Parts: sequence; structure tokens; C-alpha cells
Amino acid sequence: MKKILLLSLLTVFSTFSFADEGMWFLMYLKRMNEADMQKKGLKLTAEEIYSINNSSLKDAIVQFNGGCTAEIVSGNGLVFTNHHCGYGAIAELSSPEHDYLTNGFWAKNHAEELKPKSLYVRFFVRMDDVSKRILGLVNNSMSEKEREKVINQEIAKIQAEQSENGKYVVSVRPFFNGNEYYYFVYQDFTDVRLVGTPPSSIGKFGGDTDNWEWPRHTGDFSIFRVYADKNGNPAAYSKDNIPLKPKYSLPISIKSLKEGDFSMILGYPGRTNRWMNAAGIDQNVKYAYPAWVEASKVGMDAMKKYMDKDQGVKLNYASKYSGVANYWKNRQGMIDALTKHKTAATKYKQEKKFDKWANKPANKDKYAGVINTINDYYAKTNEKARHDNYLIGMLRSSTFAALPASLGAGLLQYAQANEAKRKEILPRLEAFITDNYGDLYIPLEVDVLADELNLYANKAGTIAPYIKELATKNNNNFQKDVQQAFDVSIFSSSEKLAAFLKAPNEQVLANDPLLKISTALMDKYRETNPEFDQLNDNFLGATRKYVAGVLEMDPNGKHYPDANSTLRLTYGTIRALPKDKRNDAKINNYTTLKGTIAKYKPNDEEFDLPKRLIELYENKDFGRYADASGYLPVNFLSDQDITGGNSGSPVLNAKGELIGLAFDGNIEAMAGDVIFDPKLQRTISVDIRYVLFIIDKFAGATNIIDELNIVE
Repeated sequence: MKKILLLSLLTVFSTFSFADEGMWFLMYLKRMNEADMQKKGLKLTAEEIYSINNSSLKDAIVQFNGGCTAEIVSGNGLVFTNHHCGYGAIAELSSPEHDYLTNGFWAKNHAEELKPKSLYVRFFVRMDDVSKRILGLVNNSMSEKEREKVINQEIAKIQAEQSENGKYVVSVRPFFNGNEYYYFVYQDFTDVRLVGTPPSSIGKFGGDTDNWEWPRHTGDFSIFRVYADKNGNPAAYSKDNIPLKPKYSLPISIKSLKEGDFSMILGYPGRTNRWMNAAGIDQNVKYAYPAWVEASKVGMDAMKKYMDKDQGVKLNYASKYSGVANYWKNRQGMIDALTKHKTAATKYKQEKKFDKWANKPANKDKYAGVINTINDYYAKTNEKARHDNYLIGMLRSSTFAALPASLGAGLLQYAQANEAKRKEILPRLEAFITDNYGDLYIPLEVDVLADELNLYANKAGTIAPYIKELATKNNNNFQKDVQQAFDVSIFSSSEKLAAFLKAPNEQVLANDPLLKISTALMDKYRETNPEFDQLNDNFLGATRKYVAGVLEMDPNGKHYPDANSTLRLTYGTIRALPKDKRNDAKINNYTTLKGTIAKYKPNDEEFDLPKRLIELYENKDFGRYADASGYLPVNFLSDQDITGGNSGSPVLNAKGELIGLAFDGNIEAMAGDVIFDPKLQRTISVDIRYVLFIIDKFAGATNIIDELNIVE
């Protein structure tokens, strides 16, 4: 999901008592969750959710392009995910003449479906525990680097063993901060095509203003299709490919939802940090996140100035701007929530209890001093965290902060090579240039880089030496230097790079001003030293011991690991927040099309609406998608534990039928990346009835509706 917050553990000192907390491994559902889920209302067995030998719910859940979740909803490989998850692909396929991002797109048949350059879905095949195998090769006398080397060597062996000669993608991942290891087997399909998307005035309704907020009225969905070769295997794009025949596709329920109904979510949550210590929270709130927020806003303002003037520029930068804006609001929300709820203070109390246990005679040899080591690390890296987040904000916003350095090494190799070697290298360089320069707008890039460098030089502390040298000369105002650099640099256009490839010259590279700036920034980003290496080594060992100690201290606890982009299940109920006067709904667990229309602002970038949608509302032409009470539902709330990466995840009812697509979390629970709040935590989803209404009544795409298994 474009956002949706982060997960792991409610309190590390007691068993979990809330069904809506936890992101659970599917292979352990039978042992750890099945009975509780069925008690809460689940009508399925664990085997029907996750089976290795038979088709099951997990076969319909895919990771979408590495950063979101999606689900198979038809026997012909049709995929639902969020609009913001498909945003980059939709923007790429759009042009001022065919502006699918603004106006929407609906393929009437397979031949009209559009193929983006690069898009894939990943199916989960199976997983297994390899903790004993890996951890049996390491010991406490090893340094972290020695430990890492041994573990990585064994991981490579496991991945080779399970890949079946390249048929599968295999990933071995650490859990509980390196106290457990599991391998995951996947199969990737790269021929994925756009089938349908609503206009952005529906799919992104509310924009940055409503982002992370409730009540919401966003039709955050898009539709794709997975293709395979004639034998059903993954294949590169070809006109001869056919729609995938999946092992399982989700039925769709258009029945009414009510408070307390059981629901569950399967998806690929990105990352949580609930094992993070109090000092780490303080570092984020006081040093890291404020720098991230400030750098993001500087980049956004520079981009938007040009995006507002030119629709082509707006389309080309829409995905980048959206990504920066999302985390800009996310990080500010986290600062506010972590501060308001005094999360660090809660963690300090937990650590004090742990420290007391760790210093008992029976535990002292293993765990004494662990908290002190962790606190020492954060105390000595606070200023580094501030610097690094100003720099990261620049790298996320400015293409040219990193691009010249990324390309420069290859160009230098090319310049130094003989004629035969150059012929070998040339196609890769040309492909890289084509991929990275096609949609760039240089006036925008000049201002983004200059503004970010101004902020970096003024606020980031001990900055990159070459940037410091320039800042001293230009009095911390980089506008003129950056403009002059773009005027003469070979990296400022694909044409100049093409000319360099025809007549390569090492001296030209050595003196290139954009390459000097970019190299200085990337060298600083990668900078390390023996003192920091040792500090980090101590910290990694201490955090691993801390987690191991908590697990040992509470052996009967129902623990689960932090999210790390592996498939998980979380369950809970449809659950309201306290009544909100901004929401016309009778119960504050859903919103309606009436509320959407109430927010309508003609020609407003965030709150405009298509005329067709307003007409459907005025005529109450909701078809079979209206609730039994007569309103058309738009979004709803549930209390599952989700985070970024869960965007697009299916929300399922007790029978495993699709009732919505998760797309966001609520800003009140923004501290959820480090601590779970059972009172505040909510998942915001688009009601599947609104999705179907838009496809059917708004777009008239009945060919899509006809594919679906809709349960009345």
C-alpha cells in the first residue's frame, strides 16, 4: 500500500491478547492461530488458507512489483490492487494525448490491454524453517562480519538447492533480529498488463490532504492481468502469451458489512520496528524524521512548481512526487504520534524490566550490558542519523544526486577499454541511458538539486567535503553552481552522453561538475570508518541478544517477528472509530458516496470529481452495489495489523471472500511501526462494492464484471 504502517509485537513482556494484532506466518496458522480465528468467526481451516499440496487462498495472493500486494480475482489472471500501487505503470503508459492517469482507462478486450515496460507479480509457493541449519554454523566468538559471511554462504547454498535450476526465486530471510531464519520460494511472472483504472479524481481522491486520514472517500484500485506462455509458465512479453490460469482466484462478496464482522488480510507487509529500543525511537523523533520531512518538502515544492505548469511534466513526475509526498506525511505523522503517546517512555519501562532480569546471576553472562550497548550506539549516531536523512531526502527527490555517480563508473570503464571491450559494454550503457533519461525535465531537476543542496549544506552538519568546499565559496546558495554544472556536464542530456560514447575521454569525466557533486554525495552516503564499524558490530550483536533474551524471558508468549516483505496473515473485525461529525455514516466504520460528493470542489486538484460520478449519485443509480440500507459504500475500517507493502492486500470475510482492498492506515496510530495500539490501530480499505460500481456503472466495463465470481 502506498503507506500503511508497520508491525510486530504489542508488548514483549506478555502474551498477546488482541486478535487484531500480529502478522502471522502461514505455515504456523494451524498451531498458533486457527482456533482463535475460528472462535472469532472464521469459517475456513488453516489448510484452506495455506496448503503446499492443494490450491488454497495463498495461491491468489501476489506481491505486486516488489512493493505492494495484489490478488487474483478471476480464472483468467485478472488482478486487483490499489490505484497508487499501479500509479507508476499508469503514469508510464500515459501521455498528454492519452492521459490514462487523469482520465482513466478500460480495456474492452485482451487486445486493448497495455503492457508497461517493467512490471511483475510474485506468487508464493512455500516456506520452511532453516534456523538450526544456519545458526549451527556460527558462534558467539565471531564478529558480526564473520558471522554475516558464514550465514550468507549458507544462504547461497539453500537458495541454489531450492530454486530447481532457476525455476523459482528463493529468498532466505532473518527473523527476530537474526535469531531465526526461513526460506521462501516464489515464482515471478513478468508479462503483466493494465486492464483498467479509474481517473485519478476517483483513484486518488483527497490527495495529500486526506492521505492517512479518516474519514476517506478514495476509489484506490486498479486492475491488471497476468500472462503466461501456452503451458502456463512465466514468459517474457509476447503477443502469443495467454492469460494465466491461476491455481486459485478469490470469490467476491457484495453482502453488507457490519460492526464486529470477522475479517482477515493476507499480504506482504514491508517493514516494522517493534523491537526498536527507546533510544532508537528518540533518535527518529528528534533527529532522523525531522530531517526526512524537511528534505522531502523541499523536493516536493521544487517539483510541483514545474508539474503545475505542464501536464507532460506532471505525468512524468507523478509517481516520484507521490512517493516522496507519501513518506513526507508519514514521517511527520510518526513524529506526532510517537511524541503524543510517549512511546519511548513505554519502551524505557520495558527495557528496565528486561535489564533487571538480564542481571540476575543465571542470565548475566549472556545478557548483562545489552541495553547499555544499544543506548551507546544511538547516543553516538544521533547526529549521523540527522545528516543521513537529509541526504536520503535529497537522493529520493533529486535524480541527479545519484544518477551521474551510478553511470560514471561505467563510462570510465568504457573510456579506458580497448575497441573490442567497448563494443561489449556499449549496449548496456545505451540501455541504461534510455531507461533513465527519457522523461527527465532538466529545469525541474536543476531546481530540485540546487534546493536540496542548499538545505543539506545549511542543516546537515558534517557534510560531504566537496559539497562543503562549494558551500564555502557560494555562501550556501547552490543555484548558480548547479545551473552552470548542468550547462556543461555530459550527464545533463542523453544527447551529450551519446556524443561522449562516440569520443570517450577520461579527462572529461574527471572534470565533469555534475559527476563531482554526485560522487561526493554517494561517497558520503556509503561512508564508513573503523570506529563506526565497531560500534555497529556491537549494536547488531546486542540487539540480537536483546530479542533472544525477551523470548527467553517470556517463553510462553505468542510472539511474531517484524514485517520484512514476506507473506503474512493478520485478522480482526470490522471496527469503528468514535463518531466523527465529518462522516455522514450512521456508524463511523464506513463512508458513503454522499460523503464523497460533499467533499467535491470543482477543478480542485485533490477534490474534483468526474461529471459521470455526480450524475450516478444524483440519480441514485447504484445498481446491485448499494448496501441493504440504501447507501453506496466507499471505504471502511477494520482493526487488522498492517503496514507499508500491505497496500492492495485483499480484505477477506469469514468465508475467504473478497470484501475490500486495504490501502491506508489512520494517522492517529502512526506509532504503529514500533508499538501496536489496540484502541487506535485501523486499516482503511476501499469497499469492493465501490470498486465494482466504478467498473460497472461508471465505466461500463461489463467485460471485467463478467469475469468475476460475485457472491450476492
